[in-house]
Amino acid sequence: MSETGNSAALPAAEEIEARLRRAPFHDWLGLKVVSVGEGEIELTAAWREEWIVNPDKRYTHGGILAALVDLAADWALVSKTGRGVPTIDLRVDYHRAAFPGDLRVKGKVIRFGAQVATAEAHVYDADGKLVASGRGAYSTSTPAAPVQKA
Repeated sequence: MSETGNSAALPAAEEIEARLRRAPFHDWLGLKVVSVGEGEIELTAAWREEWIVNPDKRYTHGGILAALVDLAADWALVSKTGRGVPTIDLRVDYHRAAFPGDLRVKGKVIRFGAQVATAEAHVYDADGKLVASGRGAYSTSTPAAPVQKA
């Protein structure tokens, strides 16, 4: 049994990838799960021409990098929650321009609480250079049931 009391086996990377890619945006990002560990995940994102924000300099829009930070930090929690969870707050730092090429993202749980968890992620370019990093707070409480319309 883990320190959080979660005795269930950790889902395989393929299972997590199938869950993650059910969201059209995640599928569009070309996400692949490289590995999943206790409180950790590693993803790759297949570079797309549509990510370019400046056609002359050809670097990736910061919103794509922020989304990758959020996704990896969020899904690092899957070993604790079994699912993605809502983002409460997110901070992203940009370290250098990300030029065309697939990106690798590593997410890690920093603190897991009954109501809120903190996780971080680092985004690396095709040359292994850090292009962005960040930390988020995520709601770990059970989500409310959707409201049924009469």
